Amino acid sequence: MKRPLLKICIAVGTLCALTSVTQAAPPEPWELKPDTGYAYGKDGKTLAYKMGTKNADMLLKGAKKVPKGTLFFVGQNGQLYIRTGPYLEGDGSFSFGADD
Repeated sequence: MKRPLLKICIAVGTLCALTSVTQAAPPEPWELKPDTGYAYGKDGKTLAYKMGTKNADMLLKGAKKVPKGTLFFVGQNGQLYIRTGPYLEGDGSFSFGADD
């Protein structure tokens, strides 16, 4: 009598685990702060710098606005990439999400 109950519990547990793994987490907004500079260093590390007004004109001189609809991601090789083309489906889901 205990074996069928144990098998059912294992099956239900496995199903719950598989269901939670296959559901993609909803996207989370970045928390970018004013007066903070974010860098992707030459060594591949990401850094945050507290910014002030010193040399602000020089900083803006070589800067470009990031277009809306830009996706940033790290490739399998560890390199940071951006994509400005479409990355959402018509229903708003992520085009490059987990394989089902």
